[in-house]
Amino acid sequence: MSRRGFVIGTAALALAGCQTTSAPKRKTVADLRQDPYYKAVYGPMPEEKFPIPAVNLNQIPDGKYLRQVVNYTGPEAGGTIVVDPSNRFLYLVRGDGTAMRYGVGVGRAGFGWNGDAVIQYKRQWPKWTPPAEMIARQPELEEFRYGMAPGIENPLGARALYLFQNGKDTLYRLHGTNEHWSIGKNVSSGCIRMLNQDVIDLYNRVPDGSRVVVRPASNPVEPLSV
Repeated sequence: MSRRGFVIGTAALALAGCQTTSAPKRKTVADLRQDPYYKAVYGPMPEEKFPIPAVNLNQIPDGKYLRQVVNYTGPEAGGTIVVDPSNRFLYLVRGDGTAMRYGVGVGRAGFGWNGDAVIQYKRQWPKWTPPAEMIARQPELEEFRYGMAPGIENPLGARALYLFQNGKDTLYRLHGTNEHWSIGKNVSSGCIRMLNQDVIDLYNRVPDGSRVVVRPASNPVEPLSV
């Protein structure tokens, strides 16, 4: 190789060595909705007792409400569920500085209680019984006074986790929903609702007796729907 070729080649290598690699582009909401991972995670579940349809990801207002592992520096031990109604997130603390975060929808009851509780029991495809005061407001629910049969349209969805405090039912539930559009929002009724695919994932990860911390809720960011 000639001296001129060697100098040019060396300069090119030096220049290449000084170049910086740009950080990977952060995925947008549109990117996440098209991500094969999320299409699989939120795909149909035909094996369920009542087949669950795929989530319409276009109805989820922001990619932050999709299930994902995030950094978590709170004091709770691994295995604790932390509910943040104001920001519409539910965390399952992993104990290694991270948590699995799920997006949720929050009903009026979800803003009405906070504190420490435990999961007294869990149910697959639970029956739903509306409270008497709800029936008084919505007389059309009278037919369900003694319970609504399980199914895809049942307000408790595919799974429900029942929270008790000091041995007493708080009437607070973590449950599924087929109303994809309601995730990340404040809604007119219910406690803490999750996509059916997400509540099944949570149900499978936590045993009865797990600690649940429900943070106090600030005023809703947007008005509750009527």
